[in-house]
Amino acid sequence: MNNNSLVQGKLIALVSNSTWAVYNFRIDLVRFLCQRGYRVLVIAPEDEFAPLLEVEGCIYCPINFNNRSENPFRDLNLYISLRRIYKRYGPNLIFHYVIKPNIYGSLAAASLGIKSVAIVTGLGYSFARKNWLYHVVRILYKRSLRRTEEIWFLNNEDAHIFIQANIVDIKKIRVLPGEGINTEYFSPSNHKIQPEGGVFRFLMSTRLLRSKGVGVYADAASILRKKNYKVHFDLIGFFEKHHPDSVPEEDLAKWEKDGLIKYHGFAKDVRPYLEDADCFVFPSFYNEGVPRSLMEAASMELPIITSLNRGCKEVVHHQTNGYLCNPNDPFDLADKMETMMQIPVGERIAMGRNGRALVKQKFNIGRVLDEYARTLANI
Repeated sequence: MNNNSLVQGKLIALVSNSTWAVYNFRIDLVRFLCQRGYRVLVIAPEDEFAPLLEVEGCIYCPINFNNRSENPFRDLNLYISLRRIYKRYGPNLIFHYVIKPNIYGSLAAASLGIKSVAIVTGLGYSFARKNWLYHVVRILYKRSLRRTEEIWFLNNEDAHIFIQANIVDIKKIRVLPGEGINTEYFSPSNHKIQPEGGVFRFLMSTRLLRSKGVGVYADAASILRKKNYKVHFDLIGFFEKHHPDSVPEEDLAKWEKDGLIKYHGFAKDVRPYLEDADCFVFPSFYNEGVPRSLMEAASMELPIITSLNRGCKEVVHHQTNGYLCNPNDPFDLADKMETMMQIPVGERIAMGRNGRALVKQKFNIGRVLDEYARTLANI
């Protein structure tokens, strides 16, 4: 009996905060599961990527919840909705992603005796300071993760914080090399190398949150503009209007008016922007897991400047494939950006190649899929 016949018909559920996130971050996982005979159920709020997941062979079930609500009593509706869906579909195993599915989905699955895995993709906004929200989230996490089969983290520091806070049992923890990147899809074959003396292009790709360092990027651009360099500062990403940390649209409009940043909106495919850039910048001081944008840029052989911050420093080795700057420090960021512009083209090319080699060795999607295969076999 082959492996496909053993799993044929088994239903694996992926629960996330958007179908965009499933398609953008986990499409290789979806294809991996479908190719092996599993049925895949995606549960997430509906957006334009839901039909694309159905084309891939997924069963899609929409769910409504406020991803930014800080009221745990209102979030009980998410628990009730997920429990109803789990009871209806009866998945054999559930993978939960991000904070609210991790908490309320894990509780709902446990109440029905369904096995689940929680993937902590980053500590996020609630762990940024030790206020009331942190203490509420800590209690909810501790209760909900008690009955999961495994808890996965994307870096050692996040796992350490959960252990130190007595949230999880260390025996259940696994640390993955990020969520992986398809290095064939993010290939450097068309990358344009800017000749010395040409217009230098920096690129930042991110959710438009203050703690992702968008304002730091704008301030660093202002510092460098005053030195009369021939340089462009590009930005792509999407607004989260109801997020408490969202960058105000009027700030972005002012940066554009002042000639600091060129905002290109949300890009479904970031590769053309990466191909045109000379250096990728990501000065985040957010509680990152392992930022996908850094893996994408490195895979396409771009040198990178990012902050000395958890998750970010996993992808960039200082002076090997880029530079690390001080978190939330536009002057240090501008200094590193100026250094990047001044080094010879050959050194930047070598940095880019070092970055791709690192990603292929450490963050290749194949390593992550092997972890899923191991868990599916054991559970």
